[in-house]
Amino acid sequence: VQLQAYGGGLVQPGGSLRLSCAASGRTFSSYGMGWFRQAPGKEREFVAAIGSGGGYTYYADSVKGRFTISRDNAKNTVYLQMYTLTSEDTAVYYCAVRVGTSSYYTPINYDYWGQGTQVTVSS
Repeated sequence: VQLQAYGGGLVQPGGSLRLSCAASGRTFSSYGMGWFRQAPGKEREFVAAIGSGGGYTYYADSVKGRFTISRDNAKNTVYLQMYTLTSEDTAVYYCAVRVGTSSYYTPINYDYWGQGTQVTVSS
C-alpha cells in the first residue's frame, strides 16, 4: 500500500482546511485508516481514525468537534476536514493504514505511512 497525503498549507487561525490521502492497492477498503500529526520537537500524536467501512470514527480530544474524518472507498481516499484551526494544530499531518485489529490510537499499530503534509496555522 502506498499513501499520498496532500491538501496542507498556510491558513489563518479560525480557518478551515481539508486534507486528503490517496491510497494505492485494491484492498484499501479492508483497512482502518488514521491521521496523525507531529509538531517540531514533539512526538507523533493521534488525530483521528476511521474503520474500514467508514461506520466507526475515533478522535483525539483536542480535535473532537472540530475535525471530521471520512473516506471514499470507491476513490481509495481518506479525508480530514479541519475547522476552527488554531496555532496548536500546526504540524506535519500523516495518514496511515492499520492492517491489524489493534488500537487505532498508537502509531506503532499502523503498517503503512504517507509522506506527510504540512499544516501551518498563522496570521
